[in-house]
Amino acid sequence: MSTSKRLSSLLATANVIPFDEASRIVIMSDCHRGDGSWGDNFSNNQNLFFAALTHYYEKGYTYIELGDGDELWENRKFEKIIAAHSDAFWLMAQFYKEGRFHMLYGNHDIMKKNFNYTKQKCDSYYCESKNSQMNLFPGIEITEALILQDTNTKHKILLAHGHQGEFLNDTIWQIARFLVRYLWRPLELLGIHDPTSAAKNNDKQNSVEKKLIAWSEKENQMLIAGHTHHPVFPKEGEPLYFNDGSCVHPRCITAIEIKNNTISLVKWTIKTKADQTLFVGREILEPPINLSDYFLNIHH
Repeated sequence: MSTSKRLSSLLATANVIPFDEASRIVIMSDCHRGDGSWGDNFSNNQNLFFAALTHYYEKGYTYIELGDGDELWENRKFEKIIAAHSDAFWLMAQFYKEGRFHMLYGNHDIMKKNFNYTKQKCDSYYCESKNSQMNLFPGIEITEALILQDTNTKHKILLAHGHQGEFLNDTIWQIARFLVRYLWRPLELLGIHDPTSAAKNNDKQNSVEKKLIAWSEKENQMLIAGHTHHPVFPKEGEPLYFNDGSCVHPRCITAIEIKNNTISLVKWTIKTKADQTLFVGREILEPPINLSDYFLNIHH
């Protein structure tokens, strides 16, 4: 099925989350949390992620993870990923306990669409510091897409990972997983990038983005995706396609924030004070734009 048909189907069937001027939502994706080994792309930014997520937790945000949160193509055992990044999972569990956490699956963690798998892997985890099983995401439903709907205007924002309709990453993902696990991961450790990856191949990235943009333009529909690792924030008059980037950029992570009925693109990175001490800082990449201004471009 084509990208266009897949996205249209998701728009018609995905669960709806209402939001208004008081809502605070942060969207991140493509963390690719691994097992902590030197091939774990998330490890370099794990402190940035924890600092950013702590900020959003304390400020009352709802956290939506837009797919590929965990690297389950390269790694067989989810338990090792949780153990390697137990601090991040502990914090996400606090969001979930308060009803402020939603997880979507992407292509690299597509196994999460199986409820039996998620029940077995995500209900609880072993906490070494307390030497006992602790609640993680008991009963969580990990979906392919979500819809944010403005309670006032009734306009919708489709949230999806962005791999939909790709033959290798969507239709025959089991074969792609095999290739990544047994061919491309060993080669990547030698410095050779996977040519099938939208995040590591410019031609592939452009092809994916063209399809996502084309659907957004054709349907006049706001879409927020990940997958390509390429942050996108459209200018006035451009198709309403946004991309939150990833958490595995060199030296930074990016996110999309929605608050006070505005949307903005931000990044978190290590900064230096005048006295040469380091701190984790937030930087606005694209200034907040009122969502009502975007919705004015949507005609029904």
